[in-house]
Amino acid sequence: MAWILLIVAGLLEVCWAVGLKYTEGFTRPLPSVLTGAAIVASMGLLSYAAKTLPIGTAYAVWVGIGALGAAILGVVLFQEPLTGPRALFLGMLLVAIVGLKATSGAGH
Repeated sequence: MAWILLIVAGLLEVCWAVGLKYTEGFTRPLPSVLTGAAIVASMGLLSYAAKTLPIGTAYAVWVGIGALGAAILGVVLFQEPLTGPRALFLGMLLVAIVGLKATSGAGH
């Protein structure tokens, strides 16, 4: 269950990271409120997952999901460039996230 909560927390991190773009410096009320809610929910779920998962693993996976998702959505939504090296490093980030899950121990 902790891993599911951690994945949801990471996906919410993607939401708030991308949401920051839509807040326009927190000058737009609705995107600002939604982004703030996503931040609170994301950190709350991370905190709950970290009760049973090692904090180093939980935090690294949370940040990794957020960074990977935000980078992908940056390309899709904001036409940010996706160069070969950038794609390679994003792929390596995905491998690191999966590797952390795979080596975190069977008990969680």
